[in-house]
Amino acid sequence: MAQRPLRFGIHDFLNAGPLLIPLSEKGADAGLRMVIDAPPALADRLKAGELDLAMIPSVEYLREGDAYRLIPDVCIASRGPVGTVLLLTQKPVDKIRSVAVDIRSRTSVALLDILFEFGPDVTIHSFLPEPTTMLAEHDAALIIGDRALILPILMPNLTIYDLSEEWFKKTGKTFVHAVVAVRSGIAIDRATVKFIQEVKLEGCSRIEEIVRGHRGLEGANPRVCEDYLKQKIRYDLGAEEEEGLAHFRDLCYERGLIPGKISIRFA
Repeated sequence: MAQRPLRFGIHDFLNAGPLLIPLSEKGADAGLRMVIDAPPALADRLKAGELDLAMIPSVEYLREGDAYRLIPDVCIASRGPVGTVLLLTQKPVDKIRSVAVDIRSRTSVALLDILFEFGPDVTIHSFLPEPTTMLAEHDAALIIGDRALILPILMPNLTIYDLSEEWFKKTGKTFVHAVVAVRSGIAIDRATVKFIQEVKLEGCSRIEEIVRGHRGLEGANPRVCEDYLKQKIRYDLGAEEEEGLAHFRDLCYERGLIPGKISIRFA
């Protein structure tokens, strides 16, 4: 009996393009069936057993204890300004009393909590990522993803904090936004791991093509998008990224955002 394909979940933000495009082209031949969904949904579907492996928010990996293993040398990370995880505020931070957060984000909400340490009088509300609506009802808005790339141009009168930049100022460490996690009980051989690592390298060599073909970038400068993928996003889960992920784990635990400190394990 033929083995069923491994169900590989991934989101379709621009930053996933260097993995998504070559995986969509070649994944079937390597025994992978690609499933596209929003980052929180991918985490929920992996936990529910609907996916075998998935690119999930790093905080969701940290919340699941030892239930997952990571694909080595593959992640989405940044070291300094990234441009796609932004807090937009109409007031000084110490005057903020309510924050609207993008419903697609979980890691960034945890990062917001760590960086700004809002008190119990500050309320957090989940919203669709529409900054005008969010800011009409709340003092600040957290927006992630492709649209954030053009918000500084569209909303120049707001104070904007790049959370990746704020993290680097606070810790001096790389921030890992997303990882590729394999669910417990799923056998994944070395050839499949190597294939995923190789398509990552291929995708990183096709940045201009990926930017040209990406939908949802209306109004964004292609050069800015290319710089974003080439210079701001890191795709290798190396020593600096692992150190940053471990530090994020420790701070999440201190803030009560995860139930314990997991050991980072690889497939």
